[in-house]
Amino acid sequence: MHAEITAAWSFLAATGAEATRIPYAMLLVFGSAKLLAELFERLRQPAIVGEILAGILIGPAVLNLIRPDELLTALADLGVMFLLFRVGLEVKSSELLRVGGTALAVAVLGVVVPFVLGWGILRLWGEPQIESIFTGAALVATSVGITAQVLASKGLLHVRASKIILAAAVVDDVLGLLVLAVVSSLARGSVNVAGLATTAVLAVGFTFIVAKWGTRTLEKVVPRVQEKLRVGEAQFAMAMVLLFALSLLAVYVGVAAIVGAFLAGMALAESVGPRVHDLAHGVTELLVPFFLAGIGMHFSLAAFATPSTLALAVVILLAAVLSKFIGCGLGALRLGRADAIRIGIGMVPRGEVGMVVAQIGLSMGVIAPHVYGVVVFMAVATTLIAPPLLNLAYRELMERPSPEEEVFRLG
Repeated sequence: MHAEITAAWSFLAATGAEATRIPYAMLLVFGSAKLLAELFERLRQPAIVGEILAGILIGPAVLNLIRPDELLTALADLGVMFLLFRVGLEVKSSELLRVGGTALAVAVLGVVVPFVLGWGILRLWGEPQIESIFTGAALVATSVGITAQVLASKGLLHVRASKIILAAAVVDDVLGLLVLAVVSSLARGSVNVAGLATTAVLAVGFTFIVAKWGTRTLEKVVPRVQEKLRVGEAQFAMAMVLLFALSLLAVYVGVAAIVGAFLAGMALAESVGPRVHDLAHGVTELLVPFFLAGIGMHFSLAAFATPSTLALAVVILLAAVLSKFIGCGLGALRLGRADAIRIGIGMVPRGEVGMVVAQIGLSMGVIAPHVYGVVVFMAVATTLIAPPLLNLAYRELMERPSPEEEVFRLG
């Protein structure tokens, strides 16, 4: 009898723990992220920094109240997808295509310079060739979600530099994934040129087709479909279907799901009403803290294990910041120094992208744990550094009155 009662209590305890898992994680992560966001806003600092620091505080590095798991990863992935979808809703494809040439130059230099610098530093440090190549690859891709969140919160997505950052980040993502594919192939000992070429063609073709003709097509399709639907919030339902469909298709053709989410938003920008914008904004506000805090939760103290590793972490961090700032800034130099600085800073954050590359290298056994710790430190640190620098770079534009305010003042 005693054994049966004990077994029953064990079952109830396990069931209770499982039942509280989701509300506990959402309360802890969302609550702490918003609490520190409020604190940083009161200190006149970007709220996004507070949300990332919340993840460091509650995560394994400090209090160890929660660890990244499948649930939090899923919420973070959804968060960044909705963030890029919402940003896409504020951007017209015609405006983005207009800055395509400059964006391409920014993206290419923003891939070449960080890769060469990251590879060179690790080689000079005495690390193996393949480990150096993986580190260079981890420095390549930009986490556009961080910059997009800062620019969206300040109402700066319409600015020329912001459009170039968004367009360059899409190209950067395509190039970064191709670099990762090549590096992974090298680690396995063979490079499938035909496969890489096919992936490149599909990725570029998918991105160009949706950006070029997506808006035009949906302007005709959305009103017709909406007339026939009886479900509540029909436009929002159509928007969600398109969001997830293009995100899925993006993964199949070889680019990240967030690129598909961004393209979905951009394609719908001129065919959906304010209600869709409001609903998308609400979902984004719920989920983005999991993306931001999730970056902080991956912060590792391994980069501080020994003086040599700490020195390498500092050098890699400096290289990560300067390589994007200089490389991307040079690509935009013809626009003037101010815009070149804004674009260079906007491409600095690595966020989850750098960590994914490092994780792949670690799982393949070609990156040592101390180098993995260094790359994770770099990814989190660049993500924390970028928002305050963006505030400084865009300060003149934020202080300038809007057209409506200018008309009122002159009148």
